[in-house]
Amino acid sequence: MGIMRGNPKKDPLHYGEVFSIWSFLLAAKGNYVTYQTLSNHTGDQDLYKLLDDLIRGLQQEIESTEEILKINGVSLPPTPPERAYADLEDIPSGARFNDPEISAAISANIAQGLISCSTIMGQCLREDIATLFGQFHMNKAQMGAKVLRLNKEKGWIVLPPLHIKAPALD
Repeated sequence: MGIMRGNPKKDPLHYGEVFSIWSFLLAAKGNYVTYQTLSNHTGDQDLYKLLDDLIRGLQQEIESTEEILKINGVSLPPTPPERAYADLEDIPSGARFNDPEISAAISANIAQGLISCSTIMGQCLREDIATLFGQFHMNKAQMGAKVLRLNKEKGWIVLPPLHIKAPALD
């Protein structure tokens, strides 16, 4: 086994790593086409740019995880077809996602991605896989910060009830 050789790339993946990487790839492919569709619905240029950055990041994640699975002889999950470009004005107003909805969906999706990356990192025995998902995690955390800043700037953030006054301690 590679453990004795010191080269983690020669170690086999364990079943948990295979399942997690495969599931992550399936979700990344789904998010990729979802973000393509959502970019057709946004009228805000800052949000459009953010979606474009997310799509490019997903392309890198997809390529990296596909390569790992291929090298290890694991069949890949299906790839949905690319989404066509649509003009925002051609989408009926009642059928459009609006910008705050898109931004909220992206925020939730990034949070889910952070959890997925952390889970995979925690279960990995191969350091190269753990490091790769650590990079994905860092990229998602940075994108999450950008989305949060955008939500605040645009006034799209929905605040939960705030606890302003703490009870007196006797």
